[in-house]
Amino acid sequence: MTNPITPHLAYKTHSTTLTNIKSQLLYFLPFSPITHNPTNPIEISKTHPNPSEMAAMATTTPKLSFFNHRPTSFHGKPITYSRVTPSKPTPSPQPTISMSLNPPPYDFRSFKFQPIRESIVSREMTRRYMTDMITYADTDVVIVGAGSAGLSCAYELSKNPAVRVAIVEQSVSPGGGAWLGGQLFSAMVVRRPAHLFLDELGVAYDEQEDYVVIKHAALFTSTIMSRLLARPNVKLFNAVAAEDLVVREGRVAGVVTNWALVSMNHDTQSCMDPNVMEAKVVVSSCGHDGPFGATGVKRLKSIGMIDSVPGMKALDMNAAEDAIVRLTREVVPGMIVTGMEVAEIDGAPRMGPTFGAMMISGQKAAHLALKALGRNNAIDGTWGVGREEPELVLASADTEEIVDA
Repeated sequence: MTNPITPHLAYKTHSTTLTNIKSQLLYFLPFSPITHNPTNPIEISKTHPNPSEMAAMATTTPKLSFFNHRPTSFHGKPITYSRVTPSKPTPSPQPTISMSLNPPPYDFRSFKFQPIRESIVSREMTRRYMTDMITYADTDVVIVGAGSAGLSCAYELSKNPAVRVAIVEQSVSPGGGAWLGGQLFSAMVVRRPAHLFLDELGVAYDEQEDYVVIKHAALFTSTIMSRLLARPNVKLFNAVAAEDLVVREGRVAGVVTNWALVSMNHDTQSCMDPNVMEAKVVVSSCGHDGPFGATGVKRLKSIGMIDSVPGMKALDMNAAEDAIVRLTREVVPGMIVTGMEVAEIDGAPRMGPTFGAMMISGQKAAHLALKALGRNNAIDGTWGVGREEPELVLASADTEEIVDA
């Protein structure tokens, strides 16, 4: 029987239906050459304005500035797009972008790479990765999940060069769902005052009264990753899955790891044992339920360290974001939960396509981890007090010994 809730729209070619759809789409295109009839918002005029009307519009319509010069911490000048309504289809002037016109520092006509042996490339990748594995086999903080909350947590932790941070992400591409907004749209909505975190990162946005809009979510994700991964006390292990937890005497003491592709194929191959990473603190940022979602808290329940994982409730943006930040905490000794995984363990509402709570929850998780490590943090008001010297532990490239930096 055909599902009455899901009509076969893909095969519906009735001319009236297509005309109605086209009219509705054109109505919401602010820069369409058609004009809107103000006496009837549904009726669309199919005639172009004549030259005299266009001249009148040019002389009577004020020009809108693409840049709003209200001061913020984004170099004092966040990008602000003008609001355009269907009844005022006058386009904003294009921004003037200053860029260098210097030619590339090489000649394309005679370009040639320096020679290299293939084995050198292999050794460089292998040596550096294995050195990282040795260095972070016993580390300060392991963050499981590199979505918006996990990346924000790692960024905040990395400000203290004395804290070593390993990020474990099962996907080849970190960022989770923060590459796009809702329903695969581009823009990212962030409710105030979380925009202050964007100011710190230097991410431009369109200012509204109670929220800001980043024109593409990828701007946030790529910016925070570029700043985070450049720091010497952070290592991202992507395409690596956390298969289990290390638990000793009732305290989470690390994670059990494996290549993500191996984890997905345990049923198709013979036994493929994992590896481990010990950590003083584990931050679980595995997101809401799904194939790899909420794995941290679900494992705590299965081994009896927590009683239940009720799952997140239905969507309520206003309640959800406040709850996610408020309930970000150390749920069992040695393990902090952040981001949407908090909603899974507490039955908080889902928030939908708003991202401010992910950022602030991640920041809070970082300061909870610093507190657990006995470091200065914003939870007890010691953040920024005094100076903490780095205590990096690096693996020797030539031997298997661990050396102090």
